[in-house]
Amino acid sequence: MDSIITYLLIYNQYLINIIGELLLFISQHIPLKQMIFDDSNSPEYQKFKIDKLPTILKFEKVDYKLLLAYYKHKYNKTVKPVQRRNGKSIPEKIKCPKCGAPHEYIYDNNGNKGQYKCKICNLPFKETNYATKPTVFICPYCGATLTEQKQRKHFKIHKCNNSKCSYYKKNLKKLPKNLDSAVKYKYKLHYIYREFNINFFKMDLYPISKHATGFSFKKFNPHIMGLCLTYHVNCKMSTRQTAHVLKEVHGIKISHRTIANYALTAAAVIKPFVDTYNYKPSKILSADETYIKVKGIKHYVWIVMDACKKSILGYQVSDTRATGPCILAMRMAFDKFKKFPGKALNFVADGYSAYPLAKQQFELEENKEFNLTQVIGLTNEDPVSEEFRWVKQVVERLNRTFKASYRVTCGYGSDEGALYGFSLWVAYYNFLRPHPYNYHRPLNELDALNIADNMPAKWQILISLGQQTILHMQESKTS
Repeated sequence: MDSIITYLLIYNQYLINIIGELLLFISQHIPLKQMIFDDSNSPEYQKFKIDKLPTILKFEKVDYKLLLAYYKHKYNKTVKPVQRRNGKSIPEKIKCPKCGAPHEYIYDNNGNKGQYKCKICNLPFKETNYATKPTVFICPYCGATLTEQKQRKHFKIHKCNNSKCSYYKKNLKKLPKNLDSAVKYKYKLHYIYREFNINFFKMDLYPISKHATGFSFKKFNPHIMGLCLTYHVNCKMSTRQTAHVLKEVHGIKISHRTIANYALTAAAVIKPFVDTYNYKPSKILSADETYIKVKGIKHYVWIVMDACKKSILGYQVSDTRATGPCILAMRMAFDKFKKFPGKALNFVADGYSAYPLAKQQFELEENKEFNLTQVIGLTNEDPVSEEFRWVKQVVERLNRTFKASYRVTCGYGSDEGALYGFSLWVAYYNFLRPHPYNYHRPLNELDALNIADNMPAKWQILISLGQQTILHMQESKTS
């Protein structure tokens, strides 16, 4: 017995020595400083890091004649033109960019080196001064003026090029010591701000489609339309499969093109009701994006859902994975709150940079602040992922549910068809689909649907509710 204990103790010491040698090897040969440079040690990922908002200076013009009258009224004195000495003068074309004062009231501020100063509004300026720009962005770390670096489709990239900026120096120190200077450009070192040139907060979230018209059935009736939607959406059948089932089971001969037209028109009518319904959401939202195909080209579906009640609150279909569609989907979701919860709202998404950019725009344009939690990776390697992984998995499970219905379409034929096809599925998911979460009942139970004893009748009632919503929206716009 004593020999076994002695052997285990010796073996334990051997393992401790091996662990110590491994730790020594790691500290000598693996650049651990690279790990603390950012959330990920991939140079490509660091380029998408979102910095805090800059200091924004908005240039406002005034009239020098009003200022002269104000000085006369307040001090009972007249502002006299600048008295030149030694025969010095400035060009007559020089005017103050702020108040418009003529050259008689402009000082030569630095000995004929190009800087001027207005005697009326005390603005120092140059001919190429930023004071002529409507908006100026200032680095929040060093106070330098940001310069426009690149032009993208929906935004401009402004960069702080000050080599003495504290933000730049701090990031420079975190680089590995043996890093080649030729590779330094791959890392995000300077402060960057993205200025959007499109205001996504003024776009209409609930436009009424041209397809939202009345139904005229020459050959069929509303019940057959309800059958088409039931097989096509509920049973996840393609339009051709739906036409085949209607012919073989019900003896109804209808073309797949007519079924597609029914689905498009029904989606356009139901969509306003689905988008404006009072879901009474919780304060935990989850977001994700998944891809679809439109004419064989990759498009994206943005989804924002209530993580607790499981309802889909906001969605958008876009041909790019840019920030704009993300903002619109988030606007649709936030619009469901009668009173925005602010910091009490927890918005959970993946590590994609569009979400912090959208959050920044909400703070800047709408003065809405909320908590954004980004769950990065597929495993719980950090406390944040471990705590909020379940929220991310809710929307991931929703994506798989949607893809099961989407695969039978083999892609959409147009952008509008993709949007209304997904909105029709959202109507089914939120109001008709039985959910185990809600004891195999729909997520949002409508009293109007309780009188219907079959699914085609429920689709007809949803269409009726959509028509009532459209009429109400039209009356509101008219009034």
